[in-house]
Formats: sequence, C-alpha cells, structure tokens
Amino acid sequence: MRSPITGLSFGQLGAANSADDLTVDVAVERATAAFALWRTTPAPRRAEVVRHLADLLREHIGDLATLVSIEAGKIRSEALGEVQEMIDICDFAVGLSRTMGGHTMSSERPGHRLMETWHPIGPIGVISAFNFPVAVWSWNTTLALVCGNPVIWKPSELTPLTALASQALYERAAARAGAPAHLSQVLLGGGDVGAALVAHPGVALISATGSTAMGARVAPIVAARFGRSILELGGNNAAIVAPSADFELVVRGITFSAAGTAGQRCTTLRRVIVHSSRHDELIERLAAAYASLPVGNPFEPTTLVGPLITMASFDTMSAAIATATSDGGHLVVGGERLLADDAPSAAYTRPAIVAMPAQTAIVAKETFAPLLYVMRYNEFDEAIALHNGVPQGLASSIFTTDVREAERFCASDGSDCGIANVNIGPSGAEIGGAFGGEKTTGGGRESGSDAWKAYMRRATNTVNYSNDLPLAQGVEFV
Repeated sequence: MRSPITGLSFGQLGAANSADDLTVDVAVERATAAFALWRTTPAPRRAEVVRHLADLLREHIGDLATLVSIEAGKIRSEALGEVQEMIDICDFAVGLSRTMGGHTMSSERPGHRLMETWHPIGPIGVISAFNFPVAVWSWNTTLALVCGNPVIWKPSELTPLTALASQALYERAAARAGAPAHLSQVLLGGGDVGAALVAHPGVALISATGSTAMGARVAPIVAARFGRSILELGGNNAAIVAPSADFELVVRGITFSAAGTAGQRCTTLRRVIVHSSRHDELIERLAAAYASLPVGNPFEPTTLVGPLITMASFDTMSAAIATATSDGGHLVVGGERLLADDAPSAAYTRPAIVAMPAQTAIVAKETFAPLLYVMRYNEFDEAIALHNGVPQGLASSIFTTDVREAERFCASDGSDCGIANVNIGPSGAEIGGAFGGEKTTGGGRESGSDAWKAYMRRATNTVNYSNDLPLAQGVEFV
C-alpha cells in the first residue's frame, strides 16, 4: 500500500485469494447462491440493507473520508463529499425500491392485459478506479442490491483500504438487515483478477470505470459471451465561454473543474473554448487564480490541490505540456513540480494552463492531470464544432447569459456529451441524474434517473383473462 501524500509505502496487503481462497470462481459461485435467495426477496425488503449502510456511513463519514485522502490524495472537503455521495445514493436506492415498475399498455385484443415487468439479472461485477475509490462502488452496489443482484467488487489496486473499509461497513449493514451471505464481495488484486471477472460467464453485467483503452479490452470480451456492460471511460471535457458570460461564475467554475482533485476526475475540465473578445481577460484572471491555489498535503485545511496519484502521472503531464508547446501553444502558468520537504517522493504540481492556437492531437487526447488548454472561437457554430471535435463525450458546459446559446448547447445539434451543463463546470454531478457519456466514453449510465434498468431484465407479459383466444393483428388460425 502506498499513499500519494508522501509517495511512500505504508503497509502491505495480500491479494484476496491468499486470505481465504477467494478466487473469481469462488466469488461467482457464492454470488450465484446468494442470488437464488435475493431475487425473490421483495425490493423494499432488499432496501433494508442499503438503509442500514447509509446509517453506518453517516456514523463513519469522517473515518472513511480519511482513508480516501490517504489512498487517493483528495483534500478533506472532497473526500467527505465522496462519502456523502455514497450516503446520497443509498437514500436514492431506498426510495427506488418502492417505485421501480413497468408500463401497462393497451392491448388490441379484448379481455387481455399487456404489461412489462422487470427482474434481477444475476451477479454484477464492479471494477472501479482510484480517483473515486468508494463512490462508484456505491453507485453500482446500492442499485444492484435493491434490483435483486449480488455484487463482486474489484477495486483499484491503488486503493485497497477504502474498499475493505466499505465492505466492512456493508457486512455490518447486512447483519443488521438479516441479508443472505455473499451479496457483496471484494476481490483484491491486479489486472489479472479484473480480466478473470470480465471473462467469467457467471457474471451477468460488468460495470467498469477506467481508461478508454481499458474499455476497448473489456467490451468485446463481455459481448462475446453475451453479457452486459456499463462502461465509464475517458473524458476530455470542455467549457464554452461566450461573450455574455458572467466571469465571476466562469473563473470559479473553471478553476474548480480543472484543478479540483488535482485534475484526476473523469469529468475534469480539460479544454476551454472562449470567444476571442474575452480570451485575454480570461487568461489573465485564470492565471491569477491558478498562481494563488494552495497545493500540498490534503490534510492541511488550506490546501485546495493535493498530489497526483503517482510520479508517472506527473511525467505524463510534463510530456503533454512539452508536446502542446511544440505545437505552438504557450504555457501560461503551472506545470512545475512542487517539492515537499517531508514528502520528496510525492507528485505535487501546480495546475497548468496552456493557450493553444488550435485543437491539436495532444488537446484531443485526455491527460489525467491538472492540465487545461484554452482556445479561441469567433462564431458559435465554430465553438460547437471544437467542443465536439474529440473522441470522448462525457461532460460539457457552457457559460452564457444568452438563452438561445444555452438552449442550443443542450439541443441535439449542440453538445454531444452525456452531461451538458449551463453556467456551471462539467465536474461535480449530483446522484439524481444518470451519469455517463457517449462516443469513446462508453455509453454507460450509472447512479440516478432510470439507470437502475441496466441491472434488470425486461419481460413483456400478455395476460388473457377472457374465455376467448383472439390472435394479434387479426390473424385467424383454425
């Protein structure tokens, strides 16, 4: 185990299968047995375990947030916010347990009822990333549980303690609710464990969060065995800044979205497309804001930007800046490594801004670090084209007080992303809305709205309560 705060190891954990012979095969076998009991349990009864989990998370929010900071490097406020997100999705799922249902349609045949019902699908595999080490698990697990499915979780090998702590809280909640054993299991390990989970025919759905490259490996394997997948992959999120934009909102919104979590959110703002008339003003104000950002130990109350997860992330950021400047870009501020006397191996850096003359190949590539590219536009159609001109399609935003621009941005010929925001940045989604993106972001949806349907199968039912047997479409067969 290693903390990005110091860059040093602070302990060691063995893979889960070395502890109690918990291999992927064993985990799936256990989950399948639990599924046989859980799928026939009424949904409001299933929700009891989620309700108890929410209570325990409220009780231990500070403790779990501390582990998130230690393992992921998040500042205290963001770590607490991540655990609060777990609580929020628990509350959502409990309410959902009494509202899930299908449509009843009008049948063309007299004495018949046509309806749809929803049913659990089986064991769910969750593969999560380091940047949201507990929230993404909770998005999937709370919904999966109330839908009637067990969960097998393969967390990032960079954040095993947060996973074990979350599982420990779940086990206590399950005991209070009298839930069957093995509804939630954790598999520690590296890529080989994740690959085995993805390939296992007994796993009905794989929910995987990570890079686009990872998703490109996962998707065909799951599809080949006719499984389902929810893919939450890369983002190269942009904000359009229109001439009418309120710059108080712009500077605050951009700074948090681009520099928060040290640029290590999938929804991090990575591109700004600003009208030429306001380009210089924006660059000046952002540079001043960036230069004053407190960077350092995330446990210090004044810190706003913690460390990158590894030195490799800093090296990737440095290489991207070098490529951008060779493409004609100008480094406005940041990019340097900040050395901490008590953490010489940690990867602290000042968030960087690079003014770009065009959207080059490096701009179209996601760099998972606090690196923001700023480009100009003159016409709104040009801004939309720049915005959509990247492979990724996760989150997006526009800052404008022109209602026509705002509505166009959210329309079918506007942003091509799964999330389109007006006068806020792309980062910081609420759990009430479905979360996910298009294009190489994967197309999956998690969390709110009707994302629960991904964890269930739909059945269309026709019930004949008459004494006749009329056929549809007037077919006669005697």
